[in-house]
Amino acid sequence: MSAIIEDIIARKVFNSRGEETIEVDVITGSGFGRAAAPAGESRGKAEVVYYPQGGVDQALKKVEELIAPELVGLNAGFQEEIDRTLHEIDSSRDFRVIGGNTAFAISLANAEAAANSNGALLFQYLGGHIANELPYPLGNTISGGKHTKGKSPDIQEFLALPFGAETFFEAASANAQIHRKIGAILKKKDKLFSGGRSDEGAWVANIENLDAFEVLARACEEVGEEVGFECGFGIDVAASSLWNNKEKVYVYEREKKKRNLGEQLEFILELIKKYHLVYVEDPLHEEDYEGFAELMKKVKNCLICGDDLFATNNERLTRGIKMRAANAVIIKVNQVGTLTDAWETVEIAKRNGYAPVMSHRSGDTCDWHIAHLAVAFKCPVIKTGIVEGARIAKINELIRIEEFLGDRAKMASLQIL
Repeated sequence: MSAIIEDIIARKVFNSRGEETIEVDVITGSGFGRAAAPAGESRGKAEVVYYPQGGVDQALKKVEELIAPELVGLNAGFQEEIDRTLHEIDSSRDFRVIGGNTAFAISLANAEAAANSNGALLFQYLGGHIANELPYPLGNTISGGKHTKGKSPDIQEFLALPFGAETFFEAASANAQIHRKIGAILKKKDKLFSGGRSDEGAWVANIENLDAFEVLARACEEVGEEVGFECGFGIDVAASSLWNNKEKVYVYEREKKKRNLGEQLEFILELIKKYHLVYVEDPLHEEDYEGFAELMKKVKNCLICGDDLFATNNERLTRGIKMRAANAVIIKVNQVGTLTDAWETVEIAKRNGYAPVMSHRSGDTCDWHIAHLAVAFKCPVIKTGIVEGARIAKINELIRIEEFLGDRAKMASLQIL
């Protein structure tokens, strides 16, 4: 069977927000791979540039005229060589020449083509036959911040994490029940609640931050009692989107309140203690390593996760590790460009006791690759929503993986308690 690349085809498709994005096919002598790039609404400053100047159209032109001629004839099985070649073609630190999403789509499509050429599923090909651990699904239930328009909580995401489940299907089912129960609670709470949802399928409601916490806490407790295992919850503050650098304060428009650095830290600590949060993402802005480190000194039994703080960048993660700034890191391959870059960040995280959290983007596609990456990279958590088609694509693929593994399947080890 031949894994030599014979052709690379790029096209324009749409993501879940109806925005144009790039999709790439990689064709080998005996295999085929396809991947489409997502897009985030709230993006860290350290992320790679999505597309070259000229957008998706220019990216397609780069694939045809610049990238394909260099990659055709190479062996798709040598992933590091493919990804290194993409870096060499681009020559910039942030993929501004060919576009980070261009590199992402090619890198992922190449990995799938290599797996297909070898008659293996992607998670098996990347993780080997010992890849048999399923991640816990971290699902957005109520949206706020940049993920909504109009009146909604300032905090961007209120997340369910059913870490007591014994199978992935049980965990995904519990999340779906929590989502439905929250919808029912919101309807009783507000007769004008229209059942609106955000890009990720989470509820959008005219409630304040603390109201959202009470609703989510009640739903998780009730569903936990019904299913017989613990359903924890957490938040993605997306604090960089609240940060006013000029005034050096976090602006909570819904609350009509401004918090300085110390007040923000105390606010987060109070939330963790009061609601027994098991997960807190980006509680402080993306350059406040010192604040993250201070929070870590005062918190136990909770994942303090950096997204904008690290941007899947191994240099930023290494800095955070030295300062003990967190204990978990979001992994978004398109933040850094290639599969190899993301894998290196995951390996650094695991060697230093950080939990890697594989993650979707708010503007995603029905591409399912991150489901396989979560298993292959042994990520104990996957953040991929609960409902909405692009999220369900990942959830259902993990259900298929669990079925394929059969008796070998087990849930990942997640140190929360």
